[in-house]
Amino acid sequence: MLMDNLGTWIVWPILLPLIAIIPIFLLKRPGAANVSLVTAAAIVLAVAGLARQVLTNGEQSHAVGGWDAPLGIMLHADGLSVFMLMMTAIVGAITSIYAAGYRFQGGGDSGSSSGYFFWPLSMFLWAALNVLFLAADIFNLYIGLELLSLAAVALVTLERKRDATVAGMRYLLASFLGSLAYLLGVALLYTAFGTLDLELLGARIQPDLPTAVAIMLITLGTALKTALFPLHFWLPPAHGSAPTPVSALLSALVVKASFYLLLRLWFEVFPAALTPAIAQMLGLLGAVGILWGSFLALRQHKLKALVAFSTVAQVGYLFLLFPLASTSAGWGVDAWSGGVYHAFAHACAKAAMFMAAGTLAYAIGSDQLDRLAGTFQHYPFSVTALTLAGVSLMGLPPSGGFIGKWLLLNSALASGQWWFALVILTGSLLATGYVTMVLSHILLRPPDAAPIDPRNTNVSFTLEFAALLLALIALGLGLAATPMLALLRIGMPFTGY
Repeated sequence: MLMDNLGTWIVWPILLPLIAIIPIFLLKRPGAANVSLVTAAAIVLAVAGLARQVLTNGEQSHAVGGWDAPLGIMLHADGLSVFMLMMTAIVGAITSIYAAGYRFQGGGDSGSSSGYFFWPLSMFLWAALNVLFLAADIFNLYIGLELLSLAAVALVTLERKRDATVAGMRYLLASFLGSLAYLLGVALLYTAFGTLDLELLGARIQPDLPTAVAIMLITLGTALKTALFPLHFWLPPAHGSAPTPVSALLSALVVKASFYLLLRLWFEVFPAALTPAIAQMLGLLGAVGILWGSFLALRQHKLKALVAFSTVAQVGYLFLLFPLASTSAGWGVDAWSGGVYHAFAHACAKAAMFMAAGTLAYAIGSDQLDRLAGTFQHYPFSVTALTLAGVSLMGLPPSGGFIGKWLLLNSALASGQWWFALVILTGSLLATGYVTMVLSHILLRPPDAAPIDPRNTNVSFTLEFAALLLALIALGLGLAATPMLALLRIGMPFTGY
């Protein structure tokens, strides 16, 4: 194809959402959703084209404006970049479908004031994510991360509710602190080594005091943005109080962006300056996050709050990757692959859970768990989506969550770090506990319960379809593991890959 020959597939995941923002603002409100849906389909095709190009020809690079590094801006796509772009394209496109049928509060349907502004902000967020996944220098990673945070905060406060505004301000302050720490780390690295390009920086970096301080600042900033325990204080209020399509995007994609950034830097730029103790500390915080987030999820009485605290726990699994993959290229490959695969599976499953939870809450006028009894007979697809997504979070076969946890578990046992294996198993049991608790409220209706009185039994099938589709994808990732892992290993930062 002409696109393949010109090597320009790599720029379209960034350009398409940016181009779409212009007609979204110019068109009347009902047209904004249509433009966004067409753009979402185009982005999916562009990412598919880039994935095909990487699978066929290996890693791809593109110099923006024809200027090579270190003067120009470079875009780079390898297996990890494409993997994250695919995750974003799938979740973003299906969330757009859901949002088209969602009724935003404070102004009616998706053509209202709140719903109208969702579309340009979501496109802006999508573009920022794609910039971050394709950037090849440490400063443009920061640009993508900062633009992403601004769009995410605006989306949280979209409906102008008091609790969402407070949560959004807390999120904004936490995000700025994380960005400041990251930027100070970048400044130290540039002062010491005179380059921002990831490849050049990785070749020049030395294990000295300024580098150690820079790594500490960058790690702290990205851990705050990823909501790693104990820096997770901003996440449950922000995710729990945001409109449902926004909650899906935040939990599925936004927290993965800062994780991706840290993953990229740790294994491609910082290895010469890292020690096993630092990796163990990240793993320990991740392990505590798994247990603490699961414990708090079990104590919730509202469905969206439960799903939000579950995200704190699931983020913890991502950080087990660092101690498990930093010790040996042998089992490190499994740990690295398992952590990234878990991120993809979690993105699909958690977005599906938020969508299903939002649909049920809208239908019955509440997301209190004790109000969900009997909803299965009215909204079977939403309850089925909730169940299938829960299967992936629990790590049961044949889901994508099972593949991710299995690879992490094998790596923990092979490396002799049995305590992480114990945490993985305990976290899965706790996830089983809170998923079962939700389903018991829905399916095991008490004899003296009042009959369910949905506000609107004719909820748009679009809402239920979108949640079910994402849940099925989370489940199907377990069956598609072989080709997906083959893609992920293109450009993997381990010897022999």
